Formats: sequence, C-alpha cells, structure tokens
Amino acid sequence: MIWREFYQQLLWHFPQVAQQSFKPIYRDLIFPNNEAWFAAWCEGCTGYPLVDAAMRQLNHSGYMHNRLRMVMASFLVKDLLIDWRWGEHYFAERLLDFELASNNGGWQWAASTGCDAQPYFRIFNPVTQSEKFDPDGPFIRRYVPELAALDNKAIHAPWLAKSLPEGFRLGHDYPAPLVDHAVQR
Repeated sequence: MIWREFYQQLLWHFPQVAQQSFKPIYRDLIFPNNEAWFAAWCEGCTGYPLVDAAMRQLNHSGYMHNRLRMVMASFLVKDLLIDWRWGEHYFAERLLDFELASNNGGWQWAASTGCDAQPYFRIFNPVTQSEKFDPDGPFIRRYVPELAALDNKAIHAPWLAKSLPEGFRLGHDYPAPLVDHAVQR
C-alpha cells in the first residue's frame, strides 16, 4: 500500500514522469526497440519459460503477480533493450488492476530511471527467478503447456537440458531464447 501512495505522490508532484524518466540523466537513453522481440515478449514467446508463462497469464487473465511484474519489466528493458514505456503501455492495456502511478513507478524502478530505482546493474535472471519461485514448474506447465513434459530442471531452461522428451524440438515446439541473458547482462 505504501508504494501505491508513494508513486501517487510522485506523479502528483512530478507529472512529467508519466511521459519521461524521473532522473534527467536517463531521459535520452537510446533503446534499439526491436519490434519483433517486443511482439514475442507480448505474446509469451521469448524462449524463457517464466517470462512466457507470466505474459501468457497476463494476456489470458489480466493479472500478474508483483514478482513476475518485476521480472518481466527487467527482462524487457535490460535483456531485450526495449524502452520501458512500451512495456508500461502494454501493461496499462492488459492489467485489470491497472493504476497509472503504480504502473509507471514500477516500470521506472525496474528500468533504473525512477527516483527510487534499483541500480542499473541489477538485472533479474529469469532462470534463477524461475527456479526459486516455481521450482517444480506448475506455473510454467499451466501457461506454457508445450513444456509440460519437461522435467523439473529442464522446464526452467530447455536450451540447457541434457535431454528433452522424445519428439520435442527446441525452436520448433517451443522457441529458442531470443537473447542470451549472460551476454545481455
């Protein structure tokens, strides 16, 4: 609740945050904004199971847990190098609990452009977040059913699996990762 109040006060006193970064130093950041990658993120087809499950949940239900919102925002901005405002707008269109100040504040926090932002070098790892918060994969299995047959380790990073179910082809049955998180980091 306090974050909602904080972001409402921020928006009231600094209304420009609705269009630009709170921190002036970050207002001229250049984002490559690969439109195909943005579309894949929106559709839940990035090749990162937790990211894809969260985006598919949002598209299906209009809901996403706060932990997932942080991971999705970090992935879009810091892995895919897409302007945080694109993600903010997408969430505004899809979230049933959308509220401008909280949405904006959360996106600026994740993008490291807001007044209370996480350090620019803090980047959520979608695989370790998945292993920690969905260790046996039920969330992924629910929203990414094409991965349901993978074991509890492979479901978090199919491209690293020593073996995959017979007939399952990465890049055909499920997309290969758009980017290498380690390289992007």
